[in-house]
Amino acid sequence: METKQLKLFCKPQKVSFKLQKIQMTTSKYDLEDRAFNFAADVRLFCKNLTKSLINMDDIKQVIRSSGSVGANYIEANEPLGAKDFKMRLKIARKEAKESRYWLKLIKISSEIEEVNKIEELIQEATELNKILSSIINKAKD
Repeated sequence: METKQLKLFCKPQKVSFKLQKIQMTTSKYDLEDRAFNFAADVRLFCKNLTKSLINMDDIKQVIRSSGSVGANYIEANEPLGAKDFKMRLKIARKEAKESRYWLKLIKISSEIEEVNKIEELIQEATELNKILSSIINKAKD
């Protein structure tokens, strides 16, 4: 019996997964879904980039910041108070700006075959920034 268990643990198996876009749901969660899809798209885009010394740090940074947009928006939806809500949204907005920054750096420092795709990602980061700014401005103190 021990031999069979060891064989199961020692045999390498390929595991693959694909990020699938989630469907937009009710209006309360549309931005959450959109932020998730943005982070997923950034990951899929970065997966296909040529890895070099120049762009490895940029890729790591954009993956972190793109995921942080949605994570902070989720945190904002469970606020401890009005100030906490606005602070979380401001952090999410900051991360959207940061994502746009790293995407622009990747655009100029990498050989990118899909120029349209990175332009779409930069545009989405800009739109997320504007949406979050609008919510912050309309939020009551």
